[in-house]
Amino acid sequence: MKKILLLSVFSLAILLTSCDRVAPNYVGVLMQDWGKNGKSDFTLQKGRVNTMSPGTELFQVPLFEQRAGFEEPLHLKSADNTEFTAQPTYSYTVIEEQAVNVVFQNKHLGNGDDFMKALEDNILELKIRDLIKEESRKYVTDTLMAPSGSLKFEKRVEKIVETELIKKGLKLESFSAQLSFSDKVTAKIDQRNEVNTNVTVLDQQIIEQRKRNEFAELQTQEALIRSRGLTPEILQEQAIEKWNGVLPSTYSGASMPFVKIK
Repeated sequence: MKKILLLSVFSLAILLTSCDRVAPNYVGVLMQDWGKNGKSDFTLQKGRVNTMSPGTELFQVPLFEQRAGFEEPLHLKSADNTEFTAQPTYSYTVIEEQAVNVVFQNKHLGNGDDFMKALEDNILELKIRDLIKEESRKYVTDTLMAPSGSLKFEKRVEKIVETELIKKGLKLESFSAQLSFSDKVTAKIDQRNEVNTNVTVLDQQIIEQRKRNEFAELQTQEALIRSRGLTPEILQEQAIEKWNGVLPSTYSGASMPFVKIK
């Protein structure tokens, strides 16, 4: 009886020590039979998982937001061959339903706490680098440095990166390209912007003066028309407009009925 009890206790101890527990805010992906049969050997797991069988391994995949960034800036070139840099930062989360795909596609990177870091360094960073380099060649310097130009470029890259990450079972949470131009390029663009601003002001002044000239011409034409077609009524209107309120001491004719004769 004692032998049976000891055997049971020993078996239970082996079973407990051969089990792993999926950590809170993580999802487990269990690989069985060394993954020889492809994705069918990978299953989602929660709670306590038996890992006693040979060729069995449990991957712990975090479901909370992961933050990453490029340690060194990327050297890029615009469509007009201007050099500038970007130092992207981003954050993402693993789509829980896609955790099996994430592990299956990247199991060669290893397991443990460094799995996600290895994924960022060896897969995500390389892909983002290629995408942003390709996109930078579609923009000229003036467009990138125009008001909101770098923001439009960043939003475009963000959309492309978001699409690529979804293919890998990841959801992009945030992205920043952090573009930077040399002092020489910045000074050149600032000078060009100043010239453009001055030209714009001059254009506005020219338009304003043209309108003033047109208005003066209309006034001249109106005066000419009125001088050619003077009527007694018009003359009386002009006399009233010019009257200073002083009654004349002499009067002749009947054209000014409001003037009292002495």
